[in-house]
Amino acid sequence: MAIIINLDRILEERNMKSNELAEIIGITTANLSILKTGKAKAIRFSTLEAICKALDCQPGDILEYKA
Repeated sequence: MAIIINLDRILEERNMKSNELAEIIGITTANLSILKTGKAKAIRFSTLEAICKALDCQPGDILEYKA
């Protein structure tokens, strides 16, 4: 089982670069990269909320569960 992070796809759809998103939501590009690659062990709801607000999407657009 795995949680798949679809952040790259959403960023591409919005024509936004990772460093732009990192700046908007107030995290480092390194931390955003960890999240994008699926290496993060957790995500704060406040960070998830900021991402969804910046990208005008829902958490389910970013996170996907695969059995």
